[in-house]
Amino acid sequence: MEFPVRTANPVKTETSCLVVPVFKDGDLLPTAAKLDDATERLIGQLIERGDFEAKLGNVQMIPFAPGIGAERLLLVGLGEREKHREGAFRKALDAAFTALAQLPVDDAAVAFTDVPLPERACHWKARMVAEAAHRALYRFDEFKSEKAPRSRLEQVTLLVSESGDSAAAREGARIGDAIGEGVAYTRTLGNLPPNVCTPRYLAEQAEALGAASDGALSVDILDEEALERLGANSLLAVGRGSAEPSRLIVMSYQGAESPDDAPHVLVGKGITFDTGGISLKPGEAMDEMKFDMCGAASVLGTVKSILAIKPKLNLVFVVASAENMPDGRAVKPGDILKTLKGLTVEVLNTDAEGRLVLCDALTYVERFKPASVVDIATLTGAAIVALGHHATGLLANNDDLALDLLDAGTTAWDRAWHLPLWDEYQEQLDSNFADLANIGGKPAGTITAACFLSRFADQFPWAHLDIAGTAWHSGKEKGATGRPVGLLTQYLLDREEVARSVENGKEL
Repeated sequence: MEFPVRTANPVKTETSCLVVPVFKDGDLLPTAAKLDDATERLIGQLIERGDFEAKLGNVQMIPFAPGIGAERLLLVGLGEREKHREGAFRKALDAAFTALAQLPVDDAAVAFTDVPLPERACHWKARMVAEAAHRALYRFDEFKSEKAPRSRLEQVTLLVSESGDSAAAREGARIGDAIGEGVAYTRTLGNLPPNVCTPRYLAEQAEALGAASDGALSVDILDEEALERLGANSLLAVGRGSAEPSRLIVMSYQGAESPDDAPHVLVGKGITFDTGGISLKPGEAMDEMKFDMCGAASVLGTVKSILAIKPKLNLVFVVASAENMPDGRAVKPGDILKTLKGLTVEVLNTDAEGRLVLCDALTYVERFKPASVVDIATLTGAAIVALGHHATGLLANNDDLALDLLDAGTTAWDRAWHLPLWDEYQEQLDSNFADLANIGGKPAGTITAACFLSRFADQFPWAHLDIAGTAWHSGKEKGATGRPVGLLTQYLLDREEVARSVENGKEL
């Protein structure tokens, strides 16, 4: 997709389709007002007669409008002006691009940067336009005999009223395009069937990203033999019951001027299918356990976005991947594992396997002396009970890191909610036979899962994102969402901004 930016008069803009946002009260925004004047009040009359009601997400195609350069007008309802906020803005964008994707057009122009939003500048609105375009055009029909019709849309021009906003809009669209690509990549990895998307497949995807990066990304794959030599017994135990071998995937990006700058690290849970192991899950909806690798998918999607944006940071991306299956070699309830850190874990439930692969990965990243570590995992059903499907659960051993992630989520509109990580919860992990148990009972399941991980993250600022409620949709719209690629990418871009500010301060 291409996202050029223009300050041209919308009346004279030549395009296959010009998308015009309209508030419900009929008070036209500058672009709509100019078009209304040029078309003898065509837009105003449609609203006054009730032929178009500008409810949020309503669309109205005008196939021919005399007096303007556009071949078509697409009106998009913004709802009530006083209630219009970020969520409504994104819904209007999704409606607009869903309609555009169904039209026989190669190009379009959109006038969404005019829409007033408190504390949201042109850069943010342009970014949301690009991300929405990618969402609407995404298709996953790789395994269907009859493919869904592909949209012809290849170029979306962003119309900007003020020439001084052009640079910000251009940069916002560039960031949004990169994030949109990363989200789509994450969605595809999540949607792939588990007989295709295995730990080895994820390793191959990492190697492909490295090969296409022109040397920007180095990739190291630790197979089971290397993991045994390392002592990553907990990770290996999860995959012991599977015919698919486990992998620890390590990707390094060197973008800072100094190779000695401490890297920021992302760690993703990559359970490519989770039966629950010996603690077998119910059969209903078990197919959705192919999404248990969405933490890993979001890390790989963030890598893709970062390679396009090229921030001046040092970064490390780690994926701990296994398949959790029951057979005669599978880990059993009551088994005790010695982790890479040296702590022993009593396995009380083999369906609490994500924390067993992540704990060794968190110990592994100590060697990088990281500035921060964020792990991402579809870890607990309790996160869905607590937060539903809107917010990602966030827990951290560092309040500043937690606030940085919350801010990044708000900026990206990929939001998280901060849960407590108090010492009192740690007692639920007490074991009679080992250093700790891998579950803490039903109460506060999301928190005690994070408490478990915190035992292996005591050497660096660390945060945990539980995406069990946000990584995929069930039901008719079943499929991966691509979250939290937006949050993660924004968090890393914010770290670049902080590093730049510090450097400027030194120079002063």
